[in-house]
Amino acid sequence: MIKYHKLKNGDNVAEILRGSTLITAPEEVLELIVEAGYQDSVAIILHQESLNSDFFDLKTGLAGEILQKFSNYRLKLTIIGDFSEYKSKSLNDFIRESNRTGIISFVSSLDEALSKLNK
Repeated sequence: MIKYHKLKNGDNVAEILRGSTLITAPEEVLELIVEAGYQDSVAIILHQESLNSDFFDLKTGLAGEILQKFSNYRLKLTIIGDFSEYKSKSLNDFIRESNRTGIISFVSSLDEALSKLNK
Protein backbone atom coordinates (compact mmCIF):
# COMPACT_ATOMS: atom_id res chain seq x y z
CA MET A 1 0.00 0.00 0.00
CA ILE A 2 1.30 3.45 -0.92
CA LYS A 3 0.73 6.74 0.86
CA TYR A 4 1.58 9.93 -1.01
CA HIS A 5 3.14 12.97 0.62
CA LYS A 6 3.29 16.43 -0.92
CA LEU A 7 6.59 18.31 -0.63
CA LYS A 8 6.81 22.08 -0.16
CA ASN A 9 7.54 22.54 -3.85
CA GLY A 10 4.44 20.53 -4.80
CA ASP A 11 6.25 17.31 -5.78
CA ASN A 12 4.83 13.97 -4.71
CA VAL A 13 6.69 11.36 -2.68
CA ALA A 14 5.45 7.77 -2.44
CA GLU A 15 5.80 6.04 0.92
CA ILE A 16 5.50 2.27 0.81
CA LEU A 17 3.73 1.66 4.09
CA ARG A 18 5.36 -0.57 6.69
CA GLY A 19 4.21 -4.16 6.42
CA SER A 20 2.52 -3.77 3.06
CA THR A 21 5.21 -5.46 0.96
CA LEU A 22 8.49 -7.37 1.14
CA ILE A 23 10.90 -6.69 -1.69
CA THR A 24 12.96 -9.75 -2.50
CA ALA A 25 13.85 -9.07 -6.14
CA PRO A 26 14.61 -6.05 -8.35
CA GLU A 27 11.49 -6.67 -10.46
CA GLU A 28 9.30 -5.98 -7.43
CA VAL A 29 10.84 -2.52 -7.14
CA LEU A 30 9.98 -1.83 -10.76
CA GLU A 31 6.30 -2.38 -9.98
CA LEU A 32 6.51 0.19 -7.17
CA ILE A 33 8.39 2.65 -9.37
CA VAL A 34 5.73 2.38 -12.08
CA GLU A 35 2.89 2.81 -9.60
CA ALA A 36 4.59 5.82 -7.97
CA GLY A 37 5.29 7.24 -11.42
CA TYR A 38 1.58 7.38 -12.18
CA GLN A 39 1.36 9.96 -9.39
CA ASP A 40 4.41 11.88 -10.67
CA SER A 41 6.44 10.98 -7.59
CA VAL A 42 10.04 12.20 -7.46
CA ALA A 43 11.04 9.82 -4.66
CA ILE A 44 10.05 6.66 -2.88
CA ILE A 45 10.30 6.07 0.86
CA LEU A 46 10.75 2.47 2.00
CA HIS A 47 10.87 1.08 5.51
CA GLN A 48 13.73 -1.22 6.40
CA GLU A 49 11.26 -4.05 7.04
CA SER A 50 10.11 -3.82 3.40
CA LEU A 51 13.50 -4.99 2.17
CA ASN A 52 14.67 -8.58 2.29
CA SER A 53 17.64 -8.94 4.65
CA ASP A 54 19.80 -9.84 1.61
CA PHE A 55 19.57 -6.16 0.64
CA PHE A 56 21.80 -5.28 3.61
CA ASP A 57 24.36 -7.96 2.73
CA LEU A 58 26.17 -6.19 -0.10
CA LYS A 59 27.79 -9.43 -1.28
CA THR A 60 24.43 -10.70 -2.56
CA GLY A 61 24.20 -7.87 -5.12
CA LEU A 62 20.51 -7.27 -4.34
CA ALA A 63 21.11 -3.72 -3.10
CA GLY A 64 23.05 -2.84 -6.24
CA GLU A 65 20.38 -4.22 -8.54
CA ILE A 66 17.57 -2.45 -6.71
CA LEU A 67 19.41 0.87 -6.46
CA GLN A 68 20.26 0.70 -10.17
CA LYS A 69 16.52 0.73 -10.91
CA PHE A 70 16.16 4.00 -9.00
CA SER A 71 19.10 5.46 -10.88
CA ASN A 72 17.70 4.35 -14.25
CA TYR A 73 14.32 5.97 -13.51
CA ARG A 74 15.87 9.04 -11.88
CA LEU A 75 14.01 8.61 -8.60
CA LYS A 76 15.37 9.29 -5.15
CA LEU A 77 15.08 6.57 -2.54
CA THR A 78 14.94 7.05 1.20
CA ILE A 79 15.05 4.05 3.51
CA ILE A 80 13.78 4.45 7.08
CA GLY A 81 15.16 2.19 9.78
CA ASP A 82 17.66 1.47 12.51
CA PHE A 83 20.83 0.51 10.72
CA SER A 84 23.01 0.29 13.84
CA GLU A 85 22.37 -3.47 13.97
CA TYR A 86 24.52 -3.94 10.85
CA LYS A 87 28.19 -4.27 11.72
CA SER A 88 29.50 -4.61 8.16
CA LYS A 89 32.13 -1.95 7.46
CA SER A 90 31.30 -1.97 3.74
CA LEU A 91 27.58 -1.47 4.42
CA ASN A 92 28.22 1.33 6.90
CA ASP A 93 30.58 3.00 4.41
CA PHE A 94 27.90 2.63 1.73
CA ILE A 95 25.24 4.19 3.98
CA ARG A 96 27.55 7.09 4.88
CA GLU A 97 28.46 7.76 1.22
CA SER A 98 24.83 7.46 0.09
CA ASN A 99 23.71 9.98 2.70
CA ARG A 100 26.46 12.34 1.55
CA THR A 101 25.29 12.36 -2.06
CA GLY A 102 21.57 12.45 -1.18
CA ILE A 103 20.19 10.38 -4.06
CA ILE A 104 19.84 7.36 -1.79
CA SER A 105 19.34 8.19 1.89
CA PHE A 106 19.18 6.13 5.05
CA VAL A 107 17.29 7.86 7.87
CA SER A 108 15.68 6.98 11.19
CA SER A 109 12.18 8.46 10.81
CA LEU A 110 9.52 9.59 8.36
CA ASP A 111 9.95 13.19 9.54
CA GLU A 112 13.67 13.01 8.76
CA ALA A 113 12.94 11.47 5.35
CA LEU A 114 10.47 14.20 4.38
CA SER A 115 12.78 16.92 5.73
CA LYS A 116 15.68 15.67 3.56
CA LEU A 117 13.44 15.46 0.50
CA ASN A 118 12.11 18.99 1.10
CA LYS A 119 15.59 20.50 0.74
